[in-house]
Amino acid sequence: MTTTRLHADRERCIGAGMCALTAPEVFDQDAEDGRVLLLNPEPPVAQRAAVRMAAGVCPSGAITLHEREPGGS
Repeated sequence: MTTTRLHADRERCIGAGMCALTAPEVFDQDAEDGRVLLLNPEPPVAQRAAVRMAAGVCPSGAITLHEREPGGS
């Protein structure tokens, strides 16, 4: 089964909040500066479609996904 690992670049984030709206189980926003907070860098299968969508709608491109097969690098 493929694993998904996320990275959220807080320096690149502009605080639009699309990630938190799209995948609230995985992303939140910092109460002080509004930038992304990554709650789960390895989301379960049930949340992966929302995570991919969140990465796609991020206006600053601050979210990246790394998918790999078991045993892969």
